[in-house]
Amino acid sequence: MSEREKKYIENALFTAWGASFISMLGSLYFSEILDFVPCNLCWYQRILMYPLVVILGIAVIKKDYQIAFYTMILSGIGGAISIYHYAVQKIDFIGENSAACGIVPCTGEYINWLGFITIPFLALIGFSIIFAASFTIHKKWKAGR
Repeated sequence: MSEREKKYIENALFTAWGASFISMLGSLYFSEILDFVPCNLCWYQRILMYPLVVILGIAVIKKDYQIAFYTMILSGIGGAISIYHYAVQKIDFIGENSAACGIVPCTGEYINWLGFITIPFLALIGFSIIFAASFTIHKKWKAGR
């Protein structure tokens, strides 16, 4: 593997960590500063996002590119939950027929920027960046071995 490819992989790993870190800070800002109480689906997304900050942070420091396979799985599951949560919010049929979501309804929209950007949409962007970076790392790392 060339030095250029290693640098590319290293930057992709840092990008994945940055996306997870910004996503964590954003969710904490919404809940702790703005006092938005997370619904159950938001908690599931947090459960999948927060460990990625630690896992990817350690991987950046140790330059452990093999972790990309596992972060790809975690971000893929988190992204699927985000898509479902967004559908619950934006598609009436799904929202009306979804299971009860606890004290805070999953259909609630604390923010709705530009008519489509909600908190699950922001989480989906974070998970998508992490998944794309992890997929790239995994593919290039396997090819370079």
